[in-house]
Amino acid sequence: MAFSDTLLDAGSEIWAAQFEHPFVCELATGDLPDAAFRRWLEQDHRYLFDYARAYAVAGAKAREEAAMATLLGGADAVLNEELDLHRSFAAEYGVTESDLRGTAKTPTCEAYTSFLVRTAHDRPVPVAVAALFPCMKGYLDVADHMAELSGGDHRYTPFIETYTSGSFRAETASMRDLLDGFAESYPGHRDAMREVFLTSAEFELAFWEMAYDGETWATRGSVDPVDARGRA
Repeated sequence: MAFSDTLLDAGSEIWAAQFEHPFVCELATGDLPDAAFRRWLEQDHRYLFDYARAYAVAGAKAREEAAMATLLGGADAVLNEELDLHRSFAAEYGVTESDLRGTAKTPTCEAYTSFLVRTAHDRPVPVAVAALFPCMKGYLDVADHMAELSGGDHRYTPFIETYTSGSFRAETASMRDLLDGFAESYPGHRDAMREVFLTSAEFELAFWEMAYDGETWATRGSVDPVDARGRA
């Protein structure tokens, strides 16, 4: 069994919780409240810059040509492809790029991005790759699940199409191959790789919850969870 398969087996409960999360299910059917999607959009915009930064740091540290190409190419794809989705949705919501840049990170977003960047800086490259992988693999699997739940085209269909596209599948497969190659070449890192993989997977689940429930900092005001979910 490939090492990535053992990681996915270890994280199977987290994946199942993502599939069942109301943000995921309601986005799939087009019923997700605007407020929840806007929060995801704003926070993911902030997240992606640090996600790309973690790729770039890991790529700069890599010694193997293939690893450098995959990681630095991943940073480029995030900055020049994935962020296009955010810009198009932002335009529909009347949100400017200035608005996106001025959005403060929530506690979950701050914790997740700090974890990824710190791991890329401080840990060996194989461990950094394991920390980065749950975002790509999680979004691909969640989007495939959304496609199965969706009854047809709706306002969130471009989200589903972006993360089920051939290019995104290929990028995810490249990262999976890199992860498995590192696990084979550096078996001494496997325990650490498993640990950070599961941590990132938990953060992925927490990110859906943060966007759905309207998480805020305790001393910067609060959001009524009922209002935050658009159900008041």
